[in-house]
Amino acid sequence: MSSRRDFLKLSAITGAVGMLMPKLAGASTKVNKPIVVSTWEHGTPANEAAWQILEKGGRALDAVEAGVRVPEADPKVRTVGYGGYPDRNGKVTLDACIMDENMNCGSVAFLQDIKHPISVARLVMEKTPHVMLVGDGAKQFALEQGFKEENLLTSESEADWQQWLKDQKVQMINIENHDTIGMLALDEAGNLSGACTTSGAAYKMHGRVGDSPLIGAGLYVDNEVGAATATGMGELMIKTVGCHLVVELMRQGASPEQACRQAVERIARKLGDYAQFQVGFLALNKRGEYGAYCIQSGFNYAVRQQSGAQLIDGKSLLGGQA
Repeated sequence: MSSRRDFLKLSAITGAVGMLMPKLAGASTKVNKPIVVSTWEHGTPANEAAWQILEKGGRALDAVEAGVRVPEADPKVRTVGYGGYPDRNGKVTLDACIMDENMNCGSVAFLQDIKHPISVARLVMEKTPHVMLVGDGAKQFALEQGFKEENLLTSESEADWQQWLKDQKVQMINIENHDTIGMLALDEAGNLSGACTTSGAAYKMHGRVGDSPLIGAGLYVDNEVGAATATGMGELMIKTVGCHLVVELMRQGASPEQACRQAVERIARKLGDYAQFQVGFLALNKRGEYGAYCIQSGFNYAVRQQSGAQLIDGKSLLGGQA
């Protein structure tokens, strides 16, 4: 009985010290909100769509869905949605997931002929008892929900695929062949949500699914702590449950950039020959602080907040400040 009392007393003391730490350190208690961050340069127009919702006091979940729908519909963004690079069979297959502040999440994988997988993922979250639907089942669900079937293979992507067929060179996930848009938002109410959507690696094996639709790997949100999303070689994020790792590192006190860096360094240590791969993380915490880190230089991310929009070069293990 005394040990239980001692434990409760210690917990109370620890909690009180934790509450006093920011004040003792002179840290500001102001939260930077609303704010939205997303991966890569195509995150800039995506953030603007999300900001239209956030600046009016809208919900982070609505913002991230609206935001990533922009590159999903843009054929010039060759790694997301319509116009994305096909797989080895010439099929455009899409993966996406979404997660809100209440740990609700939805996901689709290996979805074909539907332009906005992120919106299908949200309906999986809201209208089914499941988290993930895949392949024909995901497509059937989308059609039942009123989505239109359409050909996502543009003439440009088909021409590139035909050229690839001549030598069938394996495409490594690197600066030239990156995938995904991941987006994280903190709304005026102080709630976090995230979304991630992709057409995956160019000329992947038919049926391959990366980290983007997997909660904990390509995206994770914990409304008590923060959120993270990933880009690069999805298999490595799956093996390490990378975004969950980043959030847990923030829970232990790391800043968003520190958490991303520690996750990248852990992956690099396990790989050994990490220089040939690309892995990157982007994180946002409950205070509206953000940061990113990757293996290779060349990764950038977009930020939109009250002070305006920025496109920031991420720091990297091989290149320092890109």
